[in-house]
Amino acid sequence: MTSRAAMGVVTVALCCVQPTCAEVPKELRDIGIEQRLNESVPLQLPFRDESGAAVHLGDYFGARPVVLALVYYECPMLCTLVLNGLVSSLKAVSFDAGDEFEVVAVSIDPDETPAMALAKKETYLKAYRRPDAARGWHFLTGDEESIRQLAEAIGFRYRYDPASGEFAHAAGVTVLTPRGKIARYFYGVEYAPRDLRLGLIEAAAETIGTAADQLLLFCFRYDAATGRYSAAVLNLVRLGGVLTVLSFAVFVFYTRQRETRVQTAT
Repeated sequence: MTSRAAMGVVTVALCCVQPTCAEVPKELRDIGIEQRLNESVPLQLPFRDESGAAVHLGDYFGARPVVLALVYYECPMLCTLVLNGLVSSLKAVSFDAGDEFEVVAVSIDPDETPAMALAKKETYLKAYRRPDAARGWHFLTGDEESIRQLAEAIGFRYRYDPASGEFAHAAGVTVLTPRGKIARYFYGVEYAPRDLRLGLIEAAAETIGTAADQLLLFCFRYDAATGRYSAAVLNLVRLGGVLTVLSFAVFVFYTRQRETRVQTAT
């Protein structure tokens, strides 16, 4: 990849949610991610898995939330960064792929093969290092129509450049509910483990996670503009008020208990 092409791809990654960004070259301004929160993806779309078997997108939905990554396996730089960032984040999350969630990577290049998908799967399973993760990580290939429909459904805009033989595209992953509705977008090539964990919990309708996670969801709110969780200031104030009242109640209780013991002793 030439330095000019590399800079273009990185610029797209950084400005993917701002298609009018002045730093983005004119020819790349229609590349990006357009949020379509709460919309459904077409689960009937046909693909092939890493073994070459015919599958439908819906085969990976129904029981658990899904982390979806649109990439291509021979991408010279950006897709590797996306997948590396995803596996790095997921390694820091206590949930296991195949148990609490699924990961589905789909190639946007219709010429790529299941053999390429299998090679990628083996690489990232080795990096993930979780037992039985193979049943939770899926690398798919498909024809141009299936890829186009899926990309349109999640608002992922990309373009093939015949001169370089590469795809111009944005960087990010999407979290979907078990029923195939778009729940969260995370942009760039690095994803905070806390944000990804909270996104999975919300996509699963809070059927996974701990009491501490529920407290975090009370204190943090997803910001669609940034694709991150930020402090919910009003909720933090409310929580502070509740804790203050509880602390005062505990203080009064123990004070009265002590006074009662003193009176009894005398």
